[in-house]
Parts: sequence; C-alpha cells; structure tokens
Amino acid sequence: MKSGSLPPNIRISAGNEASAPVFQDSRSFRQLQILLQNLPSVVSVAVLLLSIVVFGIIIGPRFFAPFNLSLVLQQVTVISILGAAQTLVILTSGIDLSVGALMVLCSVVMGVLAVNLGWPPIIAIIAAILAGVAGGAINGILVTVPRLPPFIATLGTWNVFLALELWYSGSQTIVSQDIFEKAPVLQFFGEGTNVGRVRVTWGELLLFALFGLLWLFLNRTAWGRHVYATGDDPEAARLAGINVKRVLLSVYVVAGAICAIAGWVLIGRIGSVTPQEGQTSNLDSITAVVIGGTSLFGGRGSLFATLIGALIVGVFENGLAIAGVDALWQNFAIGLLIIFAVIIDQQIRKLAA
Repeated sequence: MKSGSLPPNIRISAGNEASAPVFQDSRSFRQLQILLQNLPSVVSVAVLLLSIVVFGIIIGPRFFAPFNLSLVLQQVTVISILGAAQTLVILTSGIDLSVGALMVLCSVVMGVLAVNLGWPPIIAIIAAILAGVAGGAINGILVTVPRLPPFIATLGTWNVFLALELWYSGSQTIVSQDIFEKAPVLQFFGEGTNVGRVRVTWGELLLFALFGLLWLFLNRTAWGRHVYATGDDPEAARLAGINVKRVLLSVYVVAGAICAIAGWVLIGRIGSVTPQEGQTSNLDSITAVVIGGTSLFGGRGSLFATLIGALIVGVFENGLAIAGVDALWQNFAIGLLIIFAVIIDQQIRKLAA
C-alpha cells in the first residue's frame, strides 16, 4: 500500500456511509413525487382533515354535532354537482364560466313550464335537461369549430344564458307554495329522511350516485381515457387517433346536462325558482375544483378531488360562521386556500418536469 492512501476497506465503508443516506433521500423524494402525481388529492384530503380538527378544537362539540355536519353536506351539494361539470371541462384544459348561469336557466325552464304554464312536471324536467344539453353543445361548438378559447367562449355564453333566464322568467320568482301545489316533484331533492340524528336529503344521495357514475365513465371507459389524454396533450392525442373535437364537444354536452340536474337540485335546496340565485356559482365551482387539486392545465385530477374541495370550502364557511367571523374574512380565507392550491399544483408540475 502506497504512503498516504487509505486502506480499501476504509474507503469502501466511508463511501457507503456517505452515499446511502443520499440514495435513500432521493428514493423517498421520488416516491413522494409519484404519489403527488398519481394522487393530487392527497394534499386536499390532508387540508380537509386538518381543518375539521382545528375547527373542532376551536368551536367544540357544536361543530361535531350530527345536525351541523349534515348541514355542511347539504350546503355543498349543489356546488359539488356543478363542480362535477366543471371538472370534466377543466380536465380537457378548458374552463366553463357559464355553468352557474346555465344551471339557473334550466331551473327557470322547469319552473315556468311546470308551474306557470301547467305542463306535466316530468315533461318540464326533460325540457330543462334538453336545454342544458343545448347550452353545453353551444359551448362545445364555439370551442371546437371557430376554436375560441374556452374562457372567452363561455364568458360570452354566460351573459347570454343570464339574459335568457331573466327574460324567460320575467325577472319574477316562483315561490315555494306555488311549486308545492302545482309541481311538488321539483322540490323532491330537498326532501329526505333522518338516519339517527343526521338528516340525509335525496339531493345528497343523487350527488354520490352521479359522482359514482361519472367516475366509472372517466376511469373505466375509452371515453374517460380520451378526456384525460386530450387535456394532457391534445396534439399527441390527435396523433394517437383520438378525435379531439368530438371529445371536447361531448364533454361540454355532458357538462350542460349536469348543470340541468344541478338546477333541479337547486330548486329542492332553496324551495323556489329565482333568476337571482347562483350569482357566484361559476366561481364557486371553479374554487371547488382548484382547491381539490385538479390541475387547471388539464390532464390531471378527479371527481373525488372536487368533492373534497367543495367540502373544504363548506367546512371553512361553516366553521368561521359558527365562530362568529365576519363574511369578509370568510372570503379572505377561501382566497388564501385558492392561492395555496394553485401553488401546490405548480410545484407538482415542476416535479413532473
């Protein structure tokens, strides 16, 4: 052995001790990266659980009362259904600013036809769903034929649908009593049953059934794979033989039908039909999607994440209201949540790159 050189056994041992922690750290980091890419809703689930614990500590037993927890779910039912429509669009790397206006327009169609004009309620409901499909088709055609950016196309149709709902309703509210007397089926999803001390509405059950059905289509059919592929890279999807225009059109049509269903649930939730309702529903649906962890850049996200995002908003609004916090600071907290969610999304995309 030459002077000044280390014995082989010492050099090998030192090398192993120095490299092993680095290798383990790199492997752990890679596993975390894969987890966040495949399950972006992990962060939102953690935020939901943490917020429940924090509000439970601050407020106490009142927050965990069965009635209050069931109230939170009732409050987010409409936005969650609307968020499902928004999720489909955002998965294709688009955005739909018209979902709230289309929802209210469909509820107005149901109310006017069934109550004011005396149509059979089932026919009025079918007509409203067809109106939702037509509204979604208009959005899809604007995005696929002249290739307008989804933001611009749906910003325009938002104003169109808003004007139509005010015109068709005459800016008049159809009160709960009239609906109950002439078309009580329109209020069906506001009714429910008691399970112990928890109130479960038919609207909540519809929410879970709808999410389950959409989950099957997104995760177990070729259509769902095409939706994700279109949002991830439309050019690559086109080269792979996917008809991107047809996929986009179908997504907007399905989203329009979901908006009509949300309009029916909305009537049951508030008991009446009013064109002034749902003024913030567009942004609320986007908020639920973003906070849930679905990427605004498309191709990554899930319906489950949207439901978690809606619940986070519901828990924050409910908890802050019970704590006596002014509505101004409730909006402030939701705004911080949105910023936090987008930052997390950007970091995940950087990791993927």
